[in-house]
Amino acid sequence: MASLLAATSLVVSLAVAYGVKHRVANAADAAALAAADTVSGFVSGYPCTTAEKVARLNGVELRSCAIDGTESFVSTRSVYLGFEVVAVARAGPPEGR
Repeated sequence: MASLLAATSLVVSLAVAYGVKHRVANAADAAALAAADTVSGFVSGYPCTTAEKVARLNGVELRSCAIDGTESFVSTRSVYLGFEVVAVARAGPPEGR
């Protein structure tokens, strides 16, 4: 019985960790897109400030934000069970243009 409980706890923990990973990645994508929209003038404000607001609204922390021309690069993070979960994203025109 104890082994069944331990196995169930492990499976639930891994499932939640998988969800956290996707939440952090989705937040990075949204923050990068928000920063790129700000760079393009579609949204008013400062790109990295906008990215930080979007990350916070998605429940994660913005680790870094960089703007290179019309491209934005962001990194977001969250902590789950003491482990840091990190995701990076880029938004802007297609690469090579």
